[in-house]
Amino acid sequence: MRIGYPCINRSLPCRGNRTFRLASYSEARLIEAVTENLACLGEMLAFNDAHNMRYFRITSDLVPFASHPVCRFDWAGCFREEFAALGRQALEGGVRITMHPDQFTLLNSPDRDVFRRSVKELEYHAGVLDAMGLDATARIQIHVGGVYGDRPGSLRRFVERFRELPEDVRRRLTVENDERLYPLADCLSLHGETGAPVLFDAFHHAILNGGESLADALAAAGRTWGPADGPTLVDYSSQQPGQRAGTHAESLDEADFARFLRESQPHDFDLMLEIKDKERSALRALALAAGDPRLRSCKSDGSSRAFSRGGAETAEGGIH
Repeated sequence: MRIGYPCINRSLPCRGNRTFRLASYSEARLIEAVTENLACLGEMLAFNDAHNMRYFRITSDLVPFASHPVCRFDWAGCFREEFAALGRQALEGGVRITMHPDQFTLLNSPDRDVFRRSVKELEYHAGVLDAMGLDATARIQIHVGGVYGDRPGSLRRFVERFRELPEDVRRRLTVENDERLYPLADCLSLHGETGAPVLFDAFHHAILNGGESLADALAAAGRTWGPADGPTLVDYSSQQPGQRAGTHAESLDEADFARFLRESQPHDFDLMLEIKDKERSALRALALAAGDPRLRSCKSDGSSRAFSRGGAETAEGGIH
């Protein structure tokens, strides 16, 4: 089990998501922003390596306007060496990398223009991971999308649109259950039609589910991950008190996280903490999980214990 956090490290002076207004777009401004963002990503990976945080979600803002028609610049070629170095840094640290496009990336929209823009956005995300030299264990997670007044039709359209995607996008996509429209059962059905593994969001499942226990849900999601996909991916958060249902916590609820660790046994996975104070909660989570035999220990030279199908450790004394 690797534990990580998304996009921004609040302990560092940089953020890695510098952008600018579309009206002021220029190649010089883009190069300046990307240079700064890639340097900051390197700092975040170094911080994570030093603190045994082996799972990181890269911000979608790494290359501003990369999927917009205004951008005709070969950013991947210009920064080829920088991306390759970051990929090596992640691999040597045993870090699992993912990305998560925003809510406007909708495969199942009835509007073909929305779908076309979504494809461009997904191609950008796949291009970042390809430029880093990462294999198919580096995933892009998306939600199913909208219902649009026709739930069965919207699920069918997702499958049809998935089949239209470029292969370099399809090989990285994983679909995530949400807390309002599409629970785990729908994502499992889509896996059966597309082969896309299911990223299980435990917080969303607690709000919208079909009665499955946490352990049963983890088992079902884990079966959708093959050897080439890497260990199962799981998102975790808890409810922010006093806010609407589904609002992510500002900081780690230690009692809830301890319960999650107990109830998720013996299932193994890589765990993303979607908690607003980012690495601060991730550090606390690592301390709480210190006695958990699933916790993965990776040296900075990239060595680690081996994992088999579904992410179960095969090292002696591990979880099977």
